[in-house]
Amino acid sequence: MCGIVAYIGHREAVPFLLQGLYRLEYRGYDSAGIALLDGELKVFKTKGKVDDLSRLINGETIRGTTGIAHTRWATHGEPNTVNAHPHYSPSRKLAIIHNGIIENHDSLRAELINRGYSFVSETDTEVLIHLIEDIQDNEQVSLDEAVRIALNQVVGAYAIVVVSGEDPDQLIVAKKGSPLVIGLGDKEFFVASDATPIVGYTRNVIYLDDEEMAIIPRNGDLKIKNIKNQDRTPYVCQLEMQLSAIEKGGFPNFMLKEIYEQPRSIKDSMRGRVNAEKGIISLGGIADYHMKLVNCQRIIIVACGTSWHAGLVGEYLFEDLARIPVEVEYASEFRYRNPVINEGDVVIAISQSGETADTLAAVELARSRGATILGICNVVGSSIARATHAGSYTHAGPEIGVASTKAFTAQVSLLTLMALSVGNQKGIIPQSRFYQLLNEIESIPSKVEQVLKVNEKVRDIAGIFHNARNFLYLGRSTNFPVALEGALKLKEISYIHAEGYPAAEMKHGPIALIDEEMPVVIIATRKGNYDKLLSNIQEVKARRGIVIAVVTEGDEAVGRLADHIIEIPDVDELLVPIVATIPLQLLSYHIAVLRGCNVDQPRNLAKSVTVE
Repeated sequence: MCGIVAYIGHREAVPFLLQGLYRLEYRGYDSAGIALLDGELKVFKTKGKVDDLSRLINGETIRGTTGIAHTRWATHGEPNTVNAHPHYSPSRKLAIIHNGIIENHDSLRAELINRGYSFVSETDTEVLIHLIEDIQDNEQVSLDEAVRIALNQVVGAYAIVVVSGEDPDQLIVAKKGSPLVIGLGDKEFFVASDATPIVGYTRNVIYLDDEEMAIIPRNGDLKIKNIKNQDRTPYVCQLEMQLSAIEKGGFPNFMLKEIYEQPRSIKDSMRGRVNAEKGIISLGGIADYHMKLVNCQRIIIVACGTSWHAGLVGEYLFEDLARIPVEVEYASEFRYRNPVINEGDVVIAISQSGETADTLAAVELARSRGATILGICNVVGSSIARATHAGSYTHAGPEIGVASTKAFTAQVSLLTLMALSVGNQKGIIPQSRFYQLLNEIESIPSKVEQVLKVNEKVRDIAGIFHNARNFLYLGRSTNFPVALEGALKLKEISYIHAEGYPAAEMKHGPIALIDEEMPVVIIATRKGNYDKLLSNIQEVKARRGIVIAVVTEGDEAVGRLADHIIEIPDVDELLVPIVATIPLQLLSYHIAVLRGCNVDQPRNLAKSVTVE
């Protein structure tokens, strides 16, 4: 991985390719490159950022209307110019860009070395383009056929674009396990690893399915087939994304913009789904499978990272409101441990991008065992959205910052609606409680607007602690996942070590770390287990720990104990996670900015983890 852009048509390719790479920077990367058909096949690439690539080609007399470009997040081989994409074939007549991992690259490399080939880079990608050219030369087949034959020998995941210096009038693209979208313009085609580079050029797109490839001509209609050589009919979708959604809109960076978008993104996640006055929850995406969810004996939630934390909140929600046992699994562990899955189980897969490789593999495993699979994701047409039986989109809009913010609150909002709907259908929730929660849910966007007003106070607190080396986050019940999420945000973007724990577990180990240099963030809202949290705060203070408390507006008891308090509006205990996570996002953001960190593109991280 990480970013793919390609173009064939009537306009100069370089401006589109560079702009596309800039729009994909949010995914995280360590090198960048471009290949252009300018009478001959020319490749320019460099370690570093897209700016470095732009400077490299500045002044070069390169023109052409066919080209490919890539940003790489290193998997095989260190981040350097040699390992950057695109990669040439041995004759330099072909070039390739690739997201994913070719798992059998070692055996393929050994076989090709035995045939006399040598390699410049350490990458699995260079092995693939060598294999494609070897097949084309020895079997005397067309380029698309050589790609098809090569992909039948490959084990692993890929999204690729191949160009030929001898045939500048076509692109060959293919995918398995890594996303790829084709934009259809007026006698031109755009290819990218997600829709952000295409926005503003066309609204008509095709999402390739796994093991499908497309032959894209300069003139004429594109052709889609699978790697078994069976023709496929293209399905054209309408792109819903707006150009303004992928611009900063006056904010200094995307992360802060997306934190401030949460009143709207939460509202959008509930739009058309909640009517408190009529007592209606309508989840059209899962309507056909709603009774499977109501009648299931167990729910298994699979996710990674921030989505896993949303799943933990979902566990509390479903067990409290619907009385259905829930297991929340790291998708990366679930897929490898021969899990017990019954036909009556419902598996809920959560992923912002809808392309998370481990979560997608967990979906495929659970589906093969007969479970009903529901998806929660943000990206329309994504792989998980297509691999599940049914699901719901969060409608949070594009999330460009690598550290997820608005996706988390939208996921929790949607899980709340699902759990509340099932609990009501089962008759577990008293009607008075059902209506009360519906009204509270409808008020959440305005309460998030209110909590954003603490930004300046949070920035002041960040100014005190931005040089801290460690943080501890504590919470109970539904706020335990909030503590985990707060700690994750801090370490993701500020590189400060942070851990989240259930507050009651502090005495079972983490209390040994507490001293006058340890900031402890405690979510201490005036809801369940409040007295226990007061005791936890006193235990921290007795050991000279510094307490930063997120409290219910007007709370005085915690205020007398804590060193710093951040007030949030009073909401129902089950809805606190949506509101309480906002100041923790702001705290992480301001600490990272004060430390001089790149909050949108933290080191070593990628937005969409499409490899294992």
